[in-house]
Amino acid sequence: MNKRFAVIGLGQFGLAVARNLALHGAEVLAIDRDMDQVEMVKDDVAYAVALDSTDIKALKSQNIAEMDAVLVAIGENVEGLLLTTVLLQELGVNRIVARAVSDQQKKILEKLQVKEIISPEKQVGVMVAEQMITPERQSSMGLPDGYEIVQVKVPPKVHGRTVDEIDFEESYELRLICIRRSYEMPSSDLRGIIEKEDHLLSRPQLSTVLNSSDTLILFGKTDDIETFLKVNKI
Repeated sequence: MNKRFAVIGLGQFGLAVARNLALHGAEVLAIDRDMDQVEMVKDDVAYAVALDSTDIKALKSQNIAEMDAVLVAIGENVEGLLLTTVLLQELGVNRIVARAVSDQQKKILEKLQVKEIISPEKQVGVMVAEQMITPERQSSMGLPDGYEIVQVKVPPKVHGRTVDEIDFEESYELRLICIRRSYEMPSSDLRGIIEKEDHLLSRPQLSTVLNSSDTLILFGKTDDIETFLKVNKI
């Protein structure tokens, strides 16, 4: 059975989440008080409704409590964000994800005991800053105790070397999870055009040679990852 989600607030962020949930096969109910915003997404999701989410009767009419999760992405309207969140709690919604656009909003949502609070602008800001400082980083996922899983371009000094020669664990205390490699493939329409396709080497061998175009997926402490990248720059 497909997951069922509601997205309340159809600004740029809410629209993007609603559409991507639908692309992943979820049944999505998109809600906004502005009919123009609803019109923008109605062809992309299962249901799109114009209503006031601060009206408990209106929310109840959409069987909101039956959703697997509800995202409150109202944004700048603080009163609407908080009242909607409280009403969802009263209606017994099991999982509420709320967007906070300021530290003040986050603190209030924490007081309301909302367990999942996201600040996409801040998170994107951190990611962009990290990418600007360390362009070798392509993406990362922070983990407890100072660890992370990160995608990084192969640093120049290890081009053409084998996994065994680099010795990630002994030299850097890092674990090489897999390698993302680009392959040249003939186009599917047989027009003779060469296209590039990415594939994973899920179990790199010690004899695997690293190409300059490869991407490494590494697990380790942030400081050790930074050391590996710094030491192996030209």
